[in-house]
Amino acid sequence: MKLDKVLTIMLWVLLAVSAFLVVSMMANISENDADPTMNAWINTNITWSYLLLGISAVVAIVFALLHTFTDKDAAKKGLMALVFAGVVLAISYALSTDALPEFYGVEKFIADGSLTNSISKWIDTTLYATYILLLLAIVATVVSSVSRVFK
Repeated sequence: MKLDKVLTIMLWVLLAVSAFLVVSMMANISENDADPTMNAWINTNITWSYLLLGISAVVAIVFALLHTFTDKDAAKKGLMALVFAGVVLAISYALSTDALPEFYGVEKFIADGSLTNSISKWIDTTLYATYILLLLAIVATVVSSVSRVFK
C-alpha cells in the first residue's frame, strides 16, 4: 500500500472520530449546566482537540526538521532567517529602554508587580521589532513595485 493511501485512510478515520464526538456532544447538550453526561462529552471533545493539536504540532516540527536536515538549501535559508530574526531582536533590544511608562493608571500595574523595568524593556523591544519589520515590509513592497516598472 502506498503512503498516500495510508495517510488518506488515517485522515478519514480522524475525521470520522471527530465527527462522532461532535455529534455525540451535540446530542447530549442540555439546559442543566451540572449535567454530568454533557460535561463528560465536552471534556472528551476538548481532550480530543488537545490530542489532535499535539500530534499535528509534533508531526509539523518533525517533518520540518527532516526537510531542513536533508536539504542543504533549506538549511541555509532557515539559518539565514534565524540570523535575521536575531539581528532584528538585537537591534530592537539595543534601542529599547527600561524606563517605566507614564500614563494614567500605571501605578496599579507597578504596585501589583505586573510591570517592572525588565518587562518594560521587553515591551519596548517588541515594539521596536514591530516597527523595524513594518519598515522593511514597506521598503520591500516599494522596491518590488519600482523594479517591476523598470523591467
